[in-house]
Amino acid sequence: MSTSQTTPEVLWAQRSSTTTPEKNVIFVTISVPDVPNSSMKLDLKSDSITFTGHSDTKKTTYHIALELYGEIDVEKSTTHHSARDVELVLVKKELKQEYWPRLLKDSKKVHFLKTDFDKWVDEDEQNVVLDEPDYGMGGMGGMGGMGGMGGDGGIDFSKFGGGDDEMSNIMAGLKGKGDIPGGDLPDFEAEDEDEEMPELEPEDVETIKASSSSKETEPASTKPAPKITEVS
Repeated sequence: MSTSQTTPEVLWAQRSSTTTPEKNVIFVTISVPDVPNSSMKLDLKSDSITFTGHSDTKKTTYHIALELYGEIDVEKSTTHHSARDVELVLVKKELKQEYWPRLLKDSKKVHFLKTDFDKWVDEDEQNVVLDEPDYGMGGMGGMGGMGGMGGDGGIDFSKFGGGDDEMSNIMAGLKGKGDIPGGDLPDFEAEDEDEEMPELEPEDVETIKASSSSKETEPASTKPAPKITEVS
């Protein structure tokens, strides 16, 4: 049974440097899912890249040949193959601040070649990028996780003790040692409770009753009723 031949998608980005070869690189990612090592061949030369690989699950053979715009240092370049793609970090042979104007020698646009925006940085901004990608070179690994911080960057206070009970014990110890100004901790709960009303004296009770009784017996109005005159 015959299988088809497919031109894989290729993503690329770059960096440049006049002093450090490991930062003067081209990133190339060839999308070739489900191609095992035993079924692929990668030919890397100073001015070209050729890849051929077969996928049984996709029932296709991937093939691509790229003639590069400039020369690369094959010995210093690296490759990484995964179940999804082949990633290349190509070290440019010429240390130069200017970017390559394009990846391929031919200026004609091709449908399979796209910019890798996840890795792309403009030439005049590459020195201020905080998160540099892992170039795949020895001794240039990422910083990894920052110890002592919570999963979302906040401080995990649970690492400082055993919870509320232990904090209460610590505060009680400080109180006993006089490390708290004044020697005593304020009782905030007592302040929040409603204060009890003082009991009324007997004479105050009689006064309140007399006042209420006088209001109940007071006539509604002291004004005389208007006279009504009959009209004949």
